[in-house]
Amino acid sequence: MRPTATTMARKPNARPQERLWTRRTPLLRLPWPDAAVRVDLRATVVTVLLAALAAGVGAWSLTVGELALSPGEVLAAFTGDADSGTERVVLEWRLPRTVIALVAGAALGAAGAVFQSMTRNPLGSPDVIGFNAGAYTGTLIAALTVGGTRFGATAGALIGGLATGVLVYLLAFRGGVQGQRLIVVGVGVGALLTSLNGYLLINLRLEEAIAAATWGAGSFADAGWSEARPVLVATAVLLPAGVLLQRRMRLLELGDDAARALGVPVERTRLALLFLGVGLTAVVTAAAGPIAFVALAAPQLALRLARTGGVRLLPAAAMGALLLVTGDLLARTLTAPAQLPVGVVTVSLGGCYLVWLLSSRSRRTS
Repeated sequence: MRPTATTMARKPNARPQERLWTRRTPLLRLPWPDAAVRVDLRATVVTVLLAALAAGVGAWSLTVGELALSPGEVLAAFTGDADSGTERVVLEWRLPRTVIALVAGAALGAAGAVFQSMTRNPLGSPDVIGFNAGAYTGTLIAALTVGGTRFGATAGALIGGLATGVLVYLLAFRGGVQGQRLIVVGVGVGALLTSLNGYLLINLRLEEAIAAATWGAGSFADAGWSEARPVLVATAVLLPAGVLLQRRMRLLELGDDAARALGVPVERTRLALLFLGVGLTAVVTAAAGPIAFVALAAPQLALRLARTGGVRLLPAAAMGALLLVTGDLLARTLTAPAQLPVGVVTVSLGGCYLVWLLSSRSRRTS
């Protein structure tokens, strides 16, 4: 029986927000009272199917390349029955690239869901708000000060992305942070940083400038296990933290006043979500360079498939993994034997998506 105002008054422990959920979201109770979660059956099925499809594309990509391999030869490389050359191609070259594409896509999709939920706007994406530009700035400054080392680029990207997140938050803070103001401030900061990046780029030595420009296009061409491990570890830590904050994310979508009335510490939660989203974005940028539009498109595409009331973390992560591993496969095969940076593929496809998104919203509001 649906709870009424009278029954709610008689049951002081009943939580009003439980009325927000639909009948197809059964409650999964955990040992901790605040950790009980609702399971949306359709969203769960969509997430599993998207993850399985992403894994299938990733498995197929192990067979595709300059040296075409059969599924049996790939399987033999995993079991140790293949020759040393096949093992090297599969386990040392293609597997780390595929793994990092899957995990980085999941991280970007989750980051996009965090920002779009926080700003309540489908344009609320880390690459639109300017955090990718900030990570790029950090890498260029590191190249100018400590040289173009891999460690310097990684550290610079992480510091630059997090510093940009703090700067945007402080500039947007007016007794609180509103979603629209965060986007506008972020777009302005991103434009300034893009100009600064152009100035920094022309001050690098030729070899470092070429390396920085290649990295700035976003590419998995040189990705190995040393680049995959930090993304794996960071995503394994940050993604579960995002799942624990998902109930608060959903309540924030109701508006700040409603969220406060339901017991959510709004600004503290928003700050935690900001660092979570920036961290997921920065670690991917540090490993492969800025990859645009995956964080923008994945949450909205997953939303349309899952038909949830708002963007959700896990469907967006699964969609992000599918988009990025597919984009990487296209980058490897479209112009073979030459390879495109995966960022070029995502920008080309994402630009079409952005035009469609803006035109559909324009028709809806006119």
